[in-house]
Amino acid sequence: MSRIGPVLAAAVLAVLLIPPTAATAAKSPTPGPVCDHQPVANTTAPAGAVVIDPAVSADLYHKTQDSPAGTTFWLAPGTHTLASDPFGQVIPKDGDVYLGAPGAVLDGQRINLAAFTQQAKDVVIRGLTVQNFVPPQDQGVVNHDSGEHWTIENSTVQNNAGAGLMAGARQVVRHSCLRNNGQYGMNAYRSDNTITGLVVEGNEIAGNNTDDWETRVPGCGCSGGIKFWSVNRADIRGNWVHDNHGAGLWADTNNNDFLIERNLIEGNEAEGLFYEISYNLVFRDNTLRRNALVSGKYKADRGDNFPVASVYISESGGDRRVPARTHLIDIYDNTFEDNWSGITAWENADRFCNSPANTSSNTCTKLVPDRTSCSAPAIATRPLYDDCRWKTQLVEVHDNTFRIDPAHIGCTSALCGRMALLANYGTYPDWSPYRGTVVQDAITHDQGNYWFSNAYYGPWSFVAGDTSRTLTAQQWQSTPWDQDDCASFDGVAGPC
Repeated sequence: MSRIGPVLAAAVLAVLLIPPTAATAAKSPTPGPVCDHQPVANTTAPAGAVVIDPAVSADLYHKTQDSPAGTTFWLAPGTHTLASDPFGQVIPKDGDVYLGAPGAVLDGQRINLAAFTQQAKDVVIRGLTVQNFVPPQDQGVVNHDSGEHWTIENSTVQNNAGAGLMAGARQVVRHSCLRNNGQYGMNAYRSDNTITGLVVEGNEIAGNNTDDWETRVPGCGCSGGIKFWSVNRADIRGNWVHDNHGAGLWADTNNNDFLIERNLIEGNEAEGLFYEISYNLVFRDNTLRRNALVSGKYKADRGDNFPVASVYISESGGDRRVPARTHLIDIYDNTFEDNWSGITAWENADRFCNSPANTSSNTCTKLVPDRTSCSAPAIATRPLYDDCRWKTQLVEVHDNTFRIDPAHIGCTSALCGRMALLANYGTYPDWSPYRGTVVQDAITHDQGNYWFSNAYYGPWSFVAGDTSRTLTAQQWQSTPWDQDDCASFDGVAGPC
């Protein structure tokens, strides 16, 4: 039986919650080159600004230290350096503004660990290039300590170890170039999980993870163009996210209320978007090209049949009980062209709060405050039976266009060009109430996951339930799967 009626009603509600208006569309930048295309600005020092001289070592540090909060600093053209020891750094005060003249570079000389540190609020950095700093793993160069409401605009953060940027609450990153950093372009992480209201708009995020962290520390989950951790409400729009050595955008662990729209996401070696153990997402009006070709071929060459995708939804779902602008994972009006595959919605039956198989070992869902309560025998009864799992639920994939030509991406097997809705057979630990086919049955039949009204071009196949079951389009649309009402295949409309 068709589910198009109630699903459409839910989708309309989600659209009303985050409406794309003419005003927001006009404000949203067009994704494209930002690196080496910054506007010519700050050519002279504003009245009252403190001038920073590149010929004076650590001039920026000393003048920041000696000036009151709310000072504007103008960095003259040239290469500025800090003290010649690892802890040479700038410690802004609340409301400080740093303006880089054209050609102004703050260079860490492969000596300094970080550029801008501590937790001042309302700091602004514009027109500055920051490069060659060497923070350790998971630490960052700009806003090292995740201060609140920093604005990084028209700036370039490049060729650093670690993360180019960290993030704090209400941070705005706009029209900036985050490229060729060793681990992340930006690491949106605070240990107290208080990042909210993050805006990432009109940037170029390219070539990051040059140090190949997933090889250096297998299974670390510590790379990407941008990595988000427990961020509540983020708007990511109009960015060009490309050629990162791993995922382009990766949201991991209890993120919520993301709006990702009008981005160009292409050429990333792994997923364009990886949304993991998180909640409530609208992903719309994006273009995804040639993502996951490296990771897809790598697995295919080793006979691994897991459906590597350009958008990977892993143990993530919509939930009304987690406040957000939508109650869905709503993926619509996107264009997918020659990615390794399309969208995979997956749930690991063995990954839940307090399970040894949960790689986010000290965390639980947003619905259970004490992860240790997720243990036998209580976990076998409701509400813990439901709330101890990060459920892949209420995922709606509709009105997208999927195109693939295997010849364009060098695919010679049946392991590309797939769409997937699946879980594993639960086995671990022995006290788990999710063993067997419990989660496989739930994700495919009972959790409101639904594809509809999509357009497919090229040889697509569909994986349902588990990795062993590959379906034709007709099987995918038929009972017991009942997916993709009103879809079309190579221009031929299917049943509605």
